[in-house]
Amino acid sequence: MKVVIQRCKEGKVSVNNKKVNQIKKGFVILVGIAKDDTEKDINYLVNKILKLRVFDDENRIMNKSIMDIKGEILSISQFTLQAITKDGNRPSYINAMSGDEALKLYELFNIKLNQYIKTYPGVFGGDMLLDIQNDGPVTIIIDSKNK
Repeated sequence: MKVVIQRCKEGKVSVNNKKVNQIKKGFVILVGIAKDDTEKDINYLVNKILKLRVFDDENRIMNKSIMDIKGEILSISQFTLQAITKDGNRPSYINAMSGDEALKLYELFNIKLNQYIKTYPGVFGGDMLLDIQNDGPVTIIIDSKNK
């Protein structure tokens, strides 16, 4: 399971010109689920995300977590994070989990995050438009297979 975490001042997701969800300060997280991912991958990532210290403290040092600042999360499913680009120019998505199975894990990921911090989903499988005010910019990539 791969996530791209973007620290933001604001994030919004829309589908067909209609706002689906919006957050203020926090994380916009792009979530790519692989065919061999399990709840263990989710647990690992949730723990890392909640404890990731990338928000400034009083001394302008990245030393606070999203929990410390009482931020929010906008969680966006993105199977293209599982792209294989090794051969040729057309990415292969053979490593991405199939839709129904991936939806279950994506929902579980959001439920587990939401137990600790307000988490808003995108539209799984939807043609989404993201508007992200990346703060910093700070962007962190975490792969649950690289522990």
